[in-house]
Amino acid sequence: MKIFPAIDLYDGKAVRLMHGEYSSMTVFSDSPVDKAMEFRLKGAEFLHLVDLQGARDGVGKNYEVANSIARIPGLKAELGGGIRTEDDVKRALDAGFFRVILGTSAMEDQQFLMKMVEKYGEKIVVGVDVRGGFVAIRGWTQISKVECFDFVSSLEKLGVRTVMCTDISKDGAMNGTNVDLFRRLNDRFDLDVIASGGVTTLDDVRALRDAGIYGATIGRALYAGKIDLAEAIEAAK
Repeated sequence: MKIFPAIDLYDGKAVRLMHGEYSSMTVFSDSPVDKAMEFRLKGAEFLHLVDLQGARDGVGKNYEVANSIARIPGLKAELGGGIRTEDDVKRALDAGFFRVILGTSAMEDQQFLMKMVEKYGEKIVVGVDVRGGFVAIRGWTQISKVECFDFVSSLEKLGVRTVMCTDISKDGAMNGTNVDLFRRLNDRFDLDVIASGGVTTLDDVRALRDAGIYGATIGRALYAGKIDLAEAIEAAK
């Protein structure tokens, strides 16, 4: 299983939200680039990067710092947040990101999603952010009427190969992750599932690994010192 340390960007800083609420934002680093380099030195091969302002407002606001992170040698960074057009996709890939995450745009325009999957293949990941069983969009500020498993089923039919699923109720709370949800997704669909939200301990990492999950993001637990990145990477093997 692959470990994706997570960096959320807001006004050029590395921050974390609680349950996706922008009002509960905590700044963990004034230099996300330094934080990403620190993760790389601790053995990270992958990085999950989200422009929170882009996710909420639909327009990326942290290009400079994001692109600096994309250029860190030996680190494969994926970018999400505000990627709503093909120009956004191309800009991110040209900047050095190894793949991009579509969220709101994948939900609202399946013709666009189909075109991106046909053109860019496995470089396209779809974010499936879940609150109360339904998919959330626009930086988690709106809850759709689309049920999580129905949405993932439609993604599989369109040729999507990787989904990143976040249980918003677990995100940032550091009280464990929703292994059952991710196991059900992994067992039901022929997709690579990246689990996100609430990964707090090595036991969480091992449980996801044993469930056959492709990857897991770790955010607040790293910043708070609840989990050691090198140990998590080793436990995921």
